[in-house]
Amino acid sequence: QGLRNHGNTCFMNAVVQCLSNTAPLAELLALGRYRARGARAEVTHRLAALVRALWTLDYTPQLSAEFKSIVSQHSSQFRGNAQHDALEFLLWLLDRLHEDLGSPTPVPQPHSDEQVGGPRGVCADSGRAVAAPLPCRSSLTCPHCRKQSNTFDPFLCVSLPIPPRQTRPLNVTLVFQCKRQRFVRVGLAVPLLSTVAKLREMVAQEGRIPPEQVVLAELSPTGFRRSFADHEELGAIGDGDCVYAFQPPLPTSHGGALRLAGTAGAATGHGPGHRSAPRLPPAALSSECLHRGAGGRVLLLLCNTAGAGPQAARFGPPLVMREDRGVSWEQLQQSILAKMQYLMRSEVQLQGAGALFRVRVAGSSVGCSYLSPQDARPLCHPAVDRALQLGGPGGPPHVMLTVEWDSSTKERLFGSIQEEVVQDAESVLLQQQAHQQQHSCTLDECFQLYTKEEQVQAAGH
Repeated sequence: QGLRNHGNTCFMNAVVQCLSNTAPLAELLALGRYRARGARAEVTHRLAALVRALWTLDYTPQLSAEFKSIVSQHSSQFRGNAQHDALEFLLWLLDRLHEDLGSPTPVPQPHSDEQVGGPRGVCADSGRAVAAPLPCRSSLTCPHCRKQSNTFDPFLCVSLPIPPRQTRPLNVTLVFQCKRQRFVRVGLAVPLLSTVAKLREMVAQEGRIPPEQVVLAELSPTGFRRSFADHEELGAIGDGDCVYAFQPPLPTSHGGALRLAGTAGAATGHGPGHRSAPRLPPAALSSECLHRGAGGRVLLLLCNTAGAGPQAARFGPPLVMREDRGVSWEQLQQSILAKMQYLMRSEVQLQGAGALFRVRVAGSSVGCSYLSPQDARPLCHPAVDRALQLGGPGGPPHVMLTVEWDSSTKERLFGSIQEEVVQDAESVLLQQQAHQQQHSCTLDECFQLYTKEEQVQAAGH
């Protein structure tokens, strides 16, 4: 049932409609279940008549005009036809209802837990309901002695916080191990307050692999940026960060590097007779394996760039492989070429000897992070040791390597190939749409957040 606007009375009409649709109060007023304090209750009587008319469909504009007139008599600020704030009028009206319906006794002051009495909101002498300000109980417990102090403060209105959305969308590119590596980008609803361990668990469930096999790393247009440990906060990963989840290849029972027949042999100067290049004595370089347990196989994450430094441009998909730490540079180069063979131009004929690219350990200082082609065991470089030692918990130990090609060699072998094209799973669009929708919550959830226990710090601490 609508209300007539009597000249900028929209603020007043809005408040009347809200109170009229507050069931307990509307029932109290419309059915006359209140006891007013004599002639002073004119505002309450007029409001009750107006609410009753709305619910019985007997409303006439005269009723709302009379209500406006009586309000003007009791409050000079609402006289005339000026615009007013609806909340300001609501607070005035509720306070007026409290005066009209309250007991003659003074309003009790805020009291502590030592004061006791009848039920709050009920007049002790008559047992009737009154429109009194609601008491807010505040409890403070000392974490040391566990002593609790309770206070009750009346309030007329309260500003409730709106619970924030508990999740945010995050896209992760899964790198699977199959006959040919397959890439798929999935959309996940990750918790706002959690750690990388939760993300690793979600990725493992999405990829149907054990969490301890998931390697999480971030890539940028210039190469690897970082890998993630379980204890890190998820908030450190931005919405636009390029996060990859790698599934390591299964360990093999035999060692040695993969061989790329024909072209790889030509690249390293190995002909059909597999003539080996001369090696330097093991002690000639400082990158020998000096740490206990430095042998065996190591998990390598690889990305390719054209150029080096800030001008580098990543091309092709990131790769993952296992390699024996005792391999030579020639064997390491052949293994990398074998992984990239399907990306090469079909007409390519590799000729000549020597290194086709440079390999740098990502995350190390540039001056001492390049693996040397003259090293007998390049994967025993100290930078590789540091990368394995500094890796945080979660996922298998690994080393991130950036394979740097000069622009002419990259163009000759791979043409104009750029970054990999990754297919988006349906979940990417679904998560984006779900988190773009307006966040909704119930009033009860707002109250729960408002009354949630929190740790407070004493002044001076």
